[in-house]
Amino acid sequence: MSFEKLGVMKQLLGAINDLGYINPTTVQTRAIPLVLAKSDIFATAQTGTGKTAAFGLPMIQRLRANSDDVNRLIRGVILSPTRELSIQIHEDMKSFAKYMNLSIALLVGGKDIEAQQKILKKGVDIVIATPGRMLEHAEGGLSLKGVEIFVLDEADRMLDMGFVKEIRKIHPMLPKRHQTLLFSATYSEKVRKLSKLLLTKPAFIEASKKNSTVDTINQKVYLVDRERKAELLAYIIGSRNFRQVLVFTRTKASADQLVLELKKDGLKCGVIHGDKTQANRVKTLNDFKEGNITVLVATDIASRGLDIEHLPYVINYELPSVPEDYIHRVGRTGRAGRDGEAISLIDIYEKYDIKEIERLIGIKIPQETVEGFEPDPTIRRKDEDELKLKSEHKKAEKKRPTKKVAQKVTAKSIKTAKVVKKTNKKRKTTKRD
Repeated sequence: MSFEKLGVMKQLLGAINDLGYINPTTVQTRAIPLVLAKSDIFATAQTGTGKTAAFGLPMIQRLRANSDDVNRLIRGVILSPTRELSIQIHEDMKSFAKYMNLSIALLVGGKDIEAQQKILKKGVDIVIATPGRMLEHAEGGLSLKGVEIFVLDEADRMLDMGFVKEIRKIHPMLPKRHQTLLFSATYSEKVRKLSKLLLTKPAFIEASKKNSTVDTINQKVYLVDRERKAELLAYIIGSRNFRQVLVFTRTKASADQLVLELKKDGLKCGVIHGDKTQANRVKTLNDFKEGNITVLVATDIASRGLDIEHLPYVINYELPSVPEDYIHRVGRTGRAGRDGEAISLIDIYEKYDIKEIERLIGIKIPQETVEGFEPDPTIRRKDEDELKLKSEHKKAEKKRPTKKVAQKVTAKSIKTAKVVKKTNKKRKTTKRD
């Protein structure tokens, strides 16, 4: 199957040919004809499977501009959860539309809102935005009455990040008749509920198994004591001569601390997380893409939206708090059919977390040790004892009655005591008589 046979027009074929696209991916093959046919879509597809082109190419084809009217209404809206992902989608959409008469704007936080308003006043066809900034513009007077196509990319992540309120406020601002395309990397009850609110008789696309990781990613787990994680990480990167590796931590503090440790080992590192300015994050990411730094340490803010071509390695220095985020993290490698490797460094405290992840993705991840970094049996026994005590404490807390239950039990006990007292009093009276 070729893009031409999918119904993609000549100008778009020229653009994607310039980008090196040859054959469409599974999600593109299934989605493009449906979008062109104006069907609502609910698609679950892994990261790195070409979702942006799956909705972007047919959207551009459908909305190609017929005039240069100033202040023309926005006809396409693409919402994504993070600035990084929105920026990436914006770059991709501009590349797709290079031979088309379309105006495409980016609306994200961290940028001057007045400058964005000036761009919108000139007339824009398609807007790519984060939910918060989109709502800010809409409540400030930006009309969405001309929207024909409404896209939610990484819908599951938007819900995880608490954007459901913004989406619910934006939705009524759209015209009653419009096409909605919902893309999600994972499949959850929250996403299903959102789909029922937004979609009308949708076509379902399951381009991959639910909550699965890309088959081309070689996944493995290394067991190590917590105190030696940074040492092992530096050893792996150095001994295997990694030139480009993305490392994930759970918190901003551990990300900053890890960078300090790795720099002591002579590694060129950068870090991106929520406390970094947008300008700083963009510069660091560009340095990483250009090879000026070897290791990019990031929190889950970067697990989606980072499109790093040919990224060979992803390492989980700490497992994510939410199992679904594992899929998005490792999805930064093995993109578009290429091979990739995902390594997780886990200690005794994370052995239950990895089991939850394995249940989610439906596979058993091989566990190994690195010679010279085997977990210390003494430390491991100590940690296991500590975990056992915590587990027993949690069980005891669960068995302990809640305040309401305790109040009911107390009230019942008092009532029972009163009945017993009254009965005993009657017995005494009867004996006297």
